[in-house]
Amino acid sequence: MEKLKRVELKHFSSEYIEELNTFVLTEEQKQFSSLPSKFEEVTEGQYRIVILSDNTPVGFFLLNSNERVKKYSNNLNALLLTALSINHSEQGKGYAKQGMTLLVKFVKTEFPNCNELVLVVDKDNIPAQKLYLKVGFEDTNERLIGRIGEEIIMRQLIK
Repeated sequence: MEKLKRVELKHFSSEYIEELNTFVLTEEQKQFSSLPSKFEEVTEGQYRIVILSDNTPVGFFLLNSNERVKKYSNNLNALLLTALSINHSEQGKGYAKQGMTLLVKFVKTEFPNCNELVLVVDKDNIPAQKLYLKVGFEDTNERLIGRIGEEIIMRQLIK
């Protein structure tokens, strides 16, 4: 049986850039997410988070505490999760689930004022919806029309 690799969340640092720039997504996945290389420059209130497995980047996402959050939550202490991606060669190994399972603890430590996580998932992106429900997000029953159609707003309260 394969040894379960140690998965952790870390703030982006330049040591990960080379690896992150090799990430690949399928054409279908690109419509739902973005490659980490798109976020070499971030604006204030955007935090790049890397999902590491044995210190190797396998996933990436952004936490946003900027104006964008207001579109999905009127909670001033909410963070918006965007751009979650797992490198294609690492998909199917449970990294997204492990990373998202670690998220609440990570946010409590790194963003102690945050008491809610919000995200938007495309209606057609069933795997992502299942993942988010599994790790504790709930459907708010609020819908928006996004870039490629209907979007589901999900949230997870942090106690």
